[in-house]
Amino acid sequence: MRGGSIAVVGGSIAGCAVALAASRGGAERITVLERADARLRDRGVGIALHSDRFDELRDAGYVTTQLPWAPLSRRVWSARDGAAEHGRVIGEQPFPFRAYSWGSLWSELRRRVPEGVSYRSGTVVTGVEPQADGVTLRLDTGEREHFDAVIGADGYRSVVREAMFPGTVAAYAGYIGWRGTSPDAVDLPSEGRDAHNIVFPGGHCMLYRIPDGAGGHLLNWVLYTAPPRAEDLYPDLRTPTSLPPGRLDSELTAYLRGLVAEHFPPYWAARVLRTPAETTFIQPIYDLEVPRYASGRMALVGDAAGVARPHIGGGSVKALQDAHALENALVAGGSWKEVLETYDAGRRPVGAAMVALARRMGAAQVENTPDWSAMGRTEFDAWWQAQNNGSERRSGFGGHSIRAG
Repeated sequence: MRGGSIAVVGGSIAGCAVALAASRGGAERITVLERADARLRDRGVGIALHSDRFDELRDAGYVTTQLPWAPLSRRVWSARDGAAEHGRVIGEQPFPFRAYSWGSLWSELRRRVPEGVSYRSGTVVTGVEPQADGVTLRLDTGEREHFDAVIGADGYRSVVREAMFPGTVAAYAGYIGWRGTSPDAVDLPSEGRDAHNIVFPGGHCMLYRIPDGAGGHLLNWVLYTAPPRAEDLYPDLRTPTSLPPGRLDSELTAYLRGLVAEHFPPYWAARVLRTPAETTFIQPIYDLEVPRYASGRMALVGDAAGVARPHIGGGSVKALQDAHALENALVAGGSWKEVLETYDAGRRPVGAAMVALARRMGAAQVENTPDWSAMGRTEFDAWWQAQNNGSERRSGFGGHSIRAG
């Protein structure tokens, strides 16, 4: 399959990866349409890539060893134990991950988008009209542009997905992620090589260091729990949204800070509570599974194609793998129909498996938490394996192998 025009709606990590994939796959004209003006807003959040998945994506040409990263080797699960500074360890696991900042990964992918690709910031797609010979996009300027194929890389509120499957939207999982980054990343246990999960009734908080882009590190954390009286505080949580710094209700903030003070070991409570308010925000957690990854001359990648709760640590991996699979389909296919059917057949089962695993993990780690205080390491190991269907190797934690799709 050579030639043709492709529009990529969305210019974030997934969109830049797809632009690279389409160029390698032989597309003649590639246009990326990103609604944000200039540089995408970087909230400083962390991204962790499983080391095996990183190696596969490096070999495929989608990531590079030149990016600043922080090595992680273990994940330590701890519960508060009276005044014990670091609490009581209830479980330890191998955790071969590489920690990045979102901004550095996006910047590298943006840099690698070929010069011949038209990357248009501040361009809002308001409508998607499929036709027999391609797809026409309506823009907020009133213009209409026609392409041979359109790839939706526009996240969990995708306009491309809405055109493909009207009414298919992400469903609120019933809880939130309270996220933050702090410069308070010195003197961490094990020289910062561990990811720490602090557990409490009704949720947990994961903390690990990430590069700050200036040769140092930040402490990145996300706390998962159900908000109090969610419908009274934020009745729009059931509609896909996010709550950036400055929009956090004072009652919700006070509730979350009180939860940390009561349930976290003193060392970790201090780290979270000292995080600057301007670097904290709320991320409601959603699920989404689509009927297909392609329809007509349209296809979906990344969060547009499916949203798995963040507990599996594989969202960015999946987006990059989606792009790689699309590249392979373009190289091998002889028609748009063949290309997109091949892409769908390879990626849809992987995406569905990741959504299912993430739901199980969310149920066990947030919605129906065990009595952490009664757990020892044996009980913890059994609890963890139950979430993973007895085999972490098969489960997809950290993302499935690139060979799975």
